[in-house]
Amino acid sequence: MDDLRTTLATFTPDDRKEFGRFLQRQRKKPKGRMDSRLCELLLHKKEYTTAELLDQLYPEEPNAVAYYALRKRLMRHLTDFLLQKQLQEDDTAAAAVRGQLSLAQYLFDAGVPRLAWVTLRKAEKLARTNEQYELLNTVYNLQIEHANNEYADDLLDIIKRRNLNKKAADEEERATIANSLIQQRLQAARTQGRDAAFDTIMQDVLREYDLQEAFARRPSLLYRLMAIARSAVLARRDFVSFEPFILRRYHLMETRHGFTAAHRYYQLGLLYMIAHVLYRNRKFVESSRYLEQLRLTLLSGSRTHYADFYPKYIFLLAANKAFMRRNSESIQLLEELLQGKEVTLSPRDELTARLGLGFHYFTEGKFSKTNQVLIGIGRSDHWCEQKMGVEWVLNKNMGEMLVQLEMGNPDLALNRLRAIERSFRERFGDGGPYRYVLSYLQLVRQVIDDPDVVFKPAFVNFVSQMPHFLPLEREDLQALSFYAWLRARMLKRPYYDVLLEVAGEVAVLENRA
Repeated sequence: MDDLRTTLATFTPDDRKEFGRFLQRQRKKPKGRMDSRLCELLLHKKEYTTAELLDQLYPEEPNAVAYYALRKRLMRHLTDFLLQKQLQEDDTAAAAVRGQLSLAQYLFDAGVPRLAWVTLRKAEKLARTNEQYELLNTVYNLQIEHANNEYADDLLDIIKRRNLNKKAADEEERATIANSLIQQRLQAARTQGRDAAFDTIMQDVLREYDLQEAFARRPSLLYRLMAIARSAVLARRDFVSFEPFILRRYHLMETRHGFTAAHRYYQLGLLYMIAHVLYRNRKFVESSRYLEQLRLTLLSGSRTHYADFYPKYIFLLAANKAFMRRNSESIQLLEELLQGKEVTLSPRDELTARLGLGFHYFTEGKFSKTNQVLIGIGRSDHWCEQKMGVEWVLNKNMGEMLVQLEMGNPDLALNRLRAIERSFRERFGDGGPYRYVLSYLQLVRQVIDDPDVVFKPAFVNFVSQMPHFLPLEREDLQALSFYAWLRARMLKRPYYDVLLEVAGEVAVLENRA
């Protein structure tokens, strides 16, 4: 495997153009031309062997020594390019501190100590405010190194601040270890088929590393901990257990310590997790209340996190509104988001928005618009799976199948059904995590073959048992939406009405449980 080619292959088309321009700026004839030529060959669809590359680059006389020297030079250019790109795109506090540290070092070397110390104090304040403990340690070390300067702070005071910071930095290191251990133990529990009691696992690890109080007072650590727990929840769909777990810890943090401006990202992340788990537990009104808190928090801070959280806020708000019988508002929210007036969407966010908009159009019975939106995705399933994952592609394909059936194209629907079956059997066989999909597809196939089958007792009885294929608290709204489509056909009623009824029935049963 060619590691250089593998790295270059991760570039988007825009990245490739940008790197090409970067190489042009580095060009020193004739070597510069060779850098660009090797880059072009490595980015070619065909994966050339070393011998083929030598023939292409040195047609008159293959030169292995020159070739490997060329590879090393291209790798250096690639490293410089990525470092420069990271510095340009990194607008975090850590990047700002690093910049000020570099400036202070330059000013010391240039013989401007007064301005260097002014810069160091700014770096210290920024690093401390944003809990950048490792960088803060670097700041203190540079201050100590230049403490014998007339503009310096008192050396003993610097050492005292450094020693206090070392404790916080050590706590951060222990938290990183604890996070990795928790993640590993949760994964082991899932692999062994045991219930991942994340509360117990976390408490054991936090106690072992003396971190219980740290996670209760530092939003950054709480956010990381909840993100790990949430990953276990998403894998098991155990949203019912996660809801009180995260609510209790968020409100404890809010009451005891609060969230400063420096903690804005972590607060937004926690609010989103809460709103999402409430949505998955069918508590749409409560979820919307936390989304309003998220919106106000987003507006009260800088726009640094806007591009990250605003699309997530819209997606979840639109989903909530759909289950609150306000689906037309959901459509408006997603249409406006796709217009790009508020933020420029990432490829992932655009795909999420388009699939969501297709679902909301389908809910309204606007099947032609649903079809247009799905066609508008304009990407292969392979590309979408790389960006979004298997389950997203499954939902898209199932939507395409059902909308063709609703538009009176049973042959196209059957072709789509066969493609889904073939894809999943090749990957998972007849079992695996999506075995219920094959059962569902069998029912849809019966509907395609005989639309009146939905009124036959055997079919009706089988469909009525579908919500029990999985424990109700783990059944997600996507699966319920597909079930509701079958039920609506059986009842000869509008799909939207039946979907809301099904979601409500499951919520009642879960609350009783």
